[in-house]
Amino acid sequence: MEDQRKYSPVDCTGTKIRKITGNPSAQYVSTSFVERQNLTMRMSMRRFTRLTNGFSKKVDNLFHAVALHFMYYNFARIHKTLRVTPAMEAGIADHVWSLEEIATLVS
Repeated sequence: MEDQRKYSPVDCTGTKIRKITGNPSAQYVSTSFVERQNLTMRMSMRRFTRLTNGFSKKVDNLFHAVALHFMYYNFARIHKTLRVTPAMEAGIADHVWSLEEIATLVS
């Protein structure tokens, strides 16, 4: 019965070592950006909070939920500090996307 504790962490099933290369600008290298994005995703999507029944039972469902979150976050949500969406600030969008526009991308 001891191995069936209610909140015990799962066992690690393996790791993959792979080299990721690139040429990042040193002024933008920081774990703070990644940690902030992870926090935003966890707080915005219930499936990433612990001890919830809103988890994805299929990997495809998780993939689509994350894609929808990032599409909304970057193209439809106006950020207070930017006063526009991140996509508009980056110059890859010329307007705030509506949820209807995002939904039409699915089909």
